[in-house]
Amino acid sequence: MTSLVQPVRVFIDPVEGTQAAVEARRWVWPLIILALCVSASGTLNSLRWDAAPDVIRELQSSGDMATISEADLTDKIQTSSRKSLVGGIAKGVFVMPFLALLLAAALWVVTWLFDLSAPFERLLSVAALALLPIALYHVVFAICASAQYSLTAQRAAQLVPSHLGAVLTGLSPGMARVASAVDFFNLWSTALLGLGLSAATGIRRSRGLLLAGVLYVVFAGVFMVGLPGIQMASGGGR
Repeated sequence: MTSLVQPVRVFIDPVEGTQAAVEARRWVWPLIILALCVSASGTLNSLRWDAAPDVIRELQSSGDMATISEADLTDKIQTSSRKSLVGGIAKGVFVMPFLALLLAAALWVVTWLFDLSAPFERLLSVAALALLPIALYHVVFAICASAQYSLTAQRAAQLVPSHLGAVLTGLSPGMARVASAVDFFNLWSTALLGLGLSAATGIRRSRGLLLAGVLYVVFAGVFMVGLPGIQMASGGGR
């Protein structure tokens, strides 16, 4: 029971709770919680998703709408719904644990670069604990999705307005991507990452938080701002 209570304590007492969980190398239960929450979120999203508007929009943009039969359109909508269900479950069961492992590997590289010492199992615990706010986001999303009669992809993206881009209006596409990086749950995860780094390596908490903040800025700049901007530019500047 202690192995489950310690990760959950991170939500109540992030400073001491994170340190205790990292020192005890608690990573199994955080990963299980993360997988279950993300799988539940993906399942409810796919069950509430009305695939027809999104599939029709995609066919119209590709120019295939005029040539597709009604039977083929129905089959395509059903296939998209099934893919969404399988993909939502797979994201929780396979993708999120892999991301935690990838984050732990990135932390190992960072500790090596800064001449810090920490066992990899502790770094894996840091990564798993830092992703718990993301698990909480998916719990909130699942609750909100279950209350909806139907969802579209656009509606699902706006269902839990946790980032600054959902509050500010009239932003350019580039500034909207920057604002989306200022996300409550992501910043919460970054703070836990910094506290976990401090507990795993013995550095000051302020230094751990600063290092985690720099890592998040780099991540957001590449994956939330840079790459989406390049994709939009290659697609015609939309």
